[in-house]
Amino acid sequence: MVTKATQRKIGAVLAGGLVLGIGTAATLAAWNDSEFANGTFTAGAFNLEGSTDGTTYADHSTAGTAATLAFTLPAGLVSNMSPSSTVYAGFWVRLAAGTTSAANLTASGATADPAATSNSDHLSYAIYQLAPGATCNAASATGTPVASGATLDALTGATAIPLTAGAPATDPGTAVQLCFRVTADAALEPSLVTDATWSFTATSTN
Repeated sequence: MVTKATQRKIGAVLAGGLVLGIGTAATLAAWNDSEFANGTFTAGAFNLEGSTDGTTYADHSTAGTAATLAFTLPAGLVSNMSPSSTVYAGFWVRLAAGTTSAANLTASGATADPAATSNSDHLSYAIYQLAPGATCNAASATGTPVASGATLDALTGATAIPLTAGAPATDPGTAVQLCFRVTADAALEPSLVTDATWSFTATSTN
């Protein structure tokens, strides 16, 4: 027979067990620990710039801000193009100071003034990579072009050109000169003016 005194003892033991259980849980929690890691990620800088004289560089990132190439005719020819004549212009590109990775440069587009399409169809072009210090002219614009077009608004044979970043990165990269050669065919129409725009894309290789 369980007396009231026995019930009180059992209750006390259960209560003690509950207290012991809580104490055990607190002891186990003390064996848990945590570590946290944090990282900061900073993207490198990347900028391509161009020059029409190899000295003064600027950004020409849209068709509206395109650099104006100074095409010249070989000695002995008149100042305006005529059927079968060829003109040349140099354009320098480099990775700007602060650029942190090398890149590949590729001709990515060619457009011509739609109002003079009939005339631009009689003009073809080829773009060559020149050796350092070379002058863009008939003697240097030879070999396999890095890009070309049977018309001013066509683009074929685009080949990537490697560009190096400056070392240190606070310096600009080594400039590469491109030589544009534009040739008129025998059916070139007189008194027409055609505007052509070429675009180039530099893609980071890192």
